[in-house]
Amino acid sequence: METKSKRSRAPVASSAKRRLPGDPATRYAKQVVAGKIIAGPHVRAACARHIKDLETGKARGLYWDIDAVKHALAFFSEVLCLNGGEFEGKPFETLGWQCFVIGSLFGWKTEDGHRRFRVGYVETAKGSGKSPLAAGIGMFGMVADGEARAEIYAAATKKDQAMVLFRDAVAMWQLSPELRKRLKTSGTGENVWNLAYIEKGAFFRPISADDGQSGPRPHIALIDEVHEHKNNTVVEMMRAGTKSRRQALIFMITNSGSSKTSTCWGYHDYGSKVAAGVLEDDTFFAYICALDEGEDPLRSEKCWKKANPSLQEADLPGMKYLREQVREARGMPGKEALVRRLCFCEWTGAENPWISADIWLTRGREYEWQQYAGRRAWAGLDLSSTTDLTGLVLWIEPIEENEPWHLVPFCWLPDEGLQRKEELDRVPYMAWRAAGYLDTTPGRAVSKLQVALKLAALAEIFEIQAVAFDRWRIEDFKALAEDNGVTLPPLEPFGQGYQSMSPAVEAMETHLLNSTVEHPAHPIFTWCAANAVVQSDGTNRKLSKEKATGRIDLMVAAVMGAGLVSKQQTSENIDDFIYAPISG
Repeated sequence: METKSKRSRAPVASSAKRRLPGDPATRYAKQVVAGKIIAGPHVRAACARHIKDLETGKARGLYWDIDAVKHALAFFSEVLCLNGGEFEGKPFETLGWQCFVIGSLFGWKTEDGHRRFRVGYVETAKGSGKSPLAAGIGMFGMVADGEARAEIYAAATKKDQAMVLFRDAVAMWQLSPELRKRLKTSGTGENVWNLAYIEKGAFFRPISADDGQSGPRPHIALIDEVHEHKNNTVVEMMRAGTKSRRQALIFMITNSGSSKTSTCWGYHDYGSKVAAGVLEDDTFFAYICALDEGEDPLRSEKCWKKANPSLQEADLPGMKYLREQVREARGMPGKEALVRRLCFCEWTGAENPWISADIWLTRGREYEWQQYAGRRAWAGLDLSSTTDLTGLVLWIEPIEENEPWHLVPFCWLPDEGLQRKEELDRVPYMAWRAAGYLDTTPGRAVSKLQVALKLAALAEIFEIQAVAFDRWRIEDFKALAEDNGVTLPPLEPFGQGYQSMSPAVEAMETHLLNSTVEHPAHPIFTWCAANAVVQSDGTNRKLSKEKATGRIDLMVAAVMGAGLVSKQQTSENIDDFIYAPISG
């Protein structure tokens, strides 16, 4: 029988038995089951499955190859190095949960000597070390797994996402003398696109669904951020090429997602049922972190280790970091969902209320904005298309120590149909206009000329550095102002998608949570804040007018302004560092 096959192995594992006494993978499983290591329900089930299979697997043609386990683990510790920050250049000493994953994938065999698990699915909180684990598995598969002409892929829907994981592999090559001796690269620096083990005819490269590449035959396919995949295209593309590989492995890593109709949830649900024994599939391995029912990570830290398996041994991503995230989540319902999902493996909805009333109201102060005349200011402008609310929010720069930024909102609606709009929106537009909180312009649409004139007037009072503006309407607005002889302050296009809005949302939250901004308790501004909803693409967030409970135009303007302020502060901090260095 080929079970104890003498397939060629890398010489680096010669001291495996000395360096790795016992059975680290099984030891982890037993400690979890015994309650000595804190773990969630699906991990406990996976560990119990492992122990049960050690007892009963032989009847199904399964066996546990401890030499193969030690071989794989020794490769990590003796060949691979970690990268980044305090870990730069340190040997990859696998943590307990990583030993369990690596051991399970490479230690379990079928009676023909081939790998038992064809699919591996790992779901943990952000910052647990999934990406270097996956990159290490890819490197092992290329140089030490005994596969002829091994093809290793870091696969994703888009090339830039595939490159994230692949760069971890490139860093491992750069930091390992053993790998630098054996592997050659294509490309240089940040543009390396291929690692080749020429002696064995093997390679490791990124690939994406939009590459249009045909015929990949992966020995190991590494699929990152599965929760961001809109469909199963990438997985199926990789699995289709495994038909000619007897040892092929599809290895997926991910944070928890936000949609239970997604591809990722399908693997989560299937993997949890396989681990629990509800479904039987000897080819599928799942390590899924989750909290137990009824646990609330925002109320108790006791459950945090269940979602963050590296927290117990290496303090990753760090208690300090998690506490900061929880503090912010308590004040920002819109961030709460993101924190619960990324930090604590809770499957949450993509749309959530954003700012708590307590946070917003405690930042309200009554003040006359004219008293700040002459100061620098930045602004966000959300122009309505026709009959919607047009919002302008000024960010006035503080000049005194511990002084916050001062927000100044302005908003417009058309005169025509105001009474009807009040009935539809169920807010007192007429009273707000009478009190001076709302300006109206004649006709059915907001007069953009009136808005331009207001901006020009404000530019006479403040040193307006820039006005963030939805790029889709900026040219018409500029042309209108020019045609009417109105001199506008500098206008800066500001994208409304995730790329531009996500850092701006984060900046606004930081100001509110740190009490570095205040607003004049303007009722329409407060109404827009209460209506604001954020939606997520899995990692990034933006305000959503479609999902909002009412109009949010002033908040959109405020967030765009926050984005400009944040960009300006970053630029000035860098300038200070470069042009005013600390002298000895």
